[in-house]
Amino acid sequence: MSGGSGRPARSYDERDVRVRPSRRGSRPRSKDRPAHADAVPGTVLTIDRGRYTVAVQDRVIFAMKARELGRKSVVVGDDVGLVGDLRGGPDSLARIVRIHPRRSVLRRTADDTDPVERIIVANADQLAIVTALAEPEPRPRMIDRCLVAAYDAGMDPLLVLTKADLQAPDALLATYAPLEVPYVVTSLVGGAARTPGDNSEDVTGSLRELLRDRVTVLVGHSGVGKSTLVNALVPGAARTTGVVNDVTGRGRHTSTSAIALPLPGGGTIVDTPGIRSFGLAHVDPRGFVDHFPELAEGTDECPRGCSHDEPECGLDDWVAAGHAGAAGPARLDSLRRLLRARSRPEA
Repeated sequence: MSGGSGRPARSYDERDVRVRPSRRGSRPRSKDRPAHADAVPGTVLTIDRGRYTVAVQDRVIFAMKARELGRKSVVVGDDVGLVGDLRGGPDSLARIVRIHPRRSVLRRTADDTDPVERIIVANADQLAIVTALAEPEPRPRMIDRCLVAAYDAGMDPLLVLTKADLQAPDALLATYAPLEVPYVVTSLVGGAARTPGDNSEDVTGSLRELLRDRVTVLVGHSGVGKSTLVNALVPGAARTTGVVNDVTGRGRHTSTSAIALPLPGGGTIVDTPGIRSFGLAHVDPRGFVDHFPELAEGTDECPRGCSHDEPECGLDDWVAAGHAGAAGPARLDSLRRLLRARSRPEA
């Protein structure tokens, strides 16, 4: 077949198609990642819109996450490796290129059916459950859930009861006495933690001893006095404090992000935003009994698949026979309260 000019028509194939050269060149992309042997260690203090504040030796620097980390999340408390501009200051920006293995991870979910875990902090070894004795009223089921989360994460729990000038702590302390959880009772007077009725004695000293040389996470509802407590423990922290709504009995969120703060004399506290709920969808209740050594041995008498909170549970006979000691009944009751906290909504 010929064209209109009388010349034979040219046939085309894919070899005639012109391909624009790639600007990236023809070298295939490598899956190898740089080793970053010169990465400097640091600890993440806080996160704000994708920017990380990191403690490196004697200074604080700002960093971003390197692309090679992909979707790996970096959280407050993470020990990381950094490269790039490590001078510190607002005009410098380093890169986080490595996340070191975590020693512990404190998690929660939005509720008990939510499959998505939210990491609150990494590498902490103590969970301070901050609860007001009044304004707002204490919520024992919330405390129970925080205890479960602490045990699951391998962290030591600590009860910090605030506003003791408004309500005596005896009844609440009696509830948790069988669990043998350490506690501190304070009232908050003028921004300092003091004993009820005696403004001359500052009890932050006893609390500091429990926090010394440890990484402690503060968790609690809004309005319980966490920020005021932080300001008393860390001079210059300047955490914003708020008030409790007289109608709802709930506090206003004053801390908007978790932040790790070094304590004078040693240790670190991590102040976290006030929470409304503490979901435990990520926790396996079958492991709760392991945190009650005097009861764990008695589970050999339980039927297969026993939940330890049912009529056929062998722990009832074990405790009745005195194998768990004088505190056995109270300890068994506490175990079952924690088991129910996992399967029952907060009140």
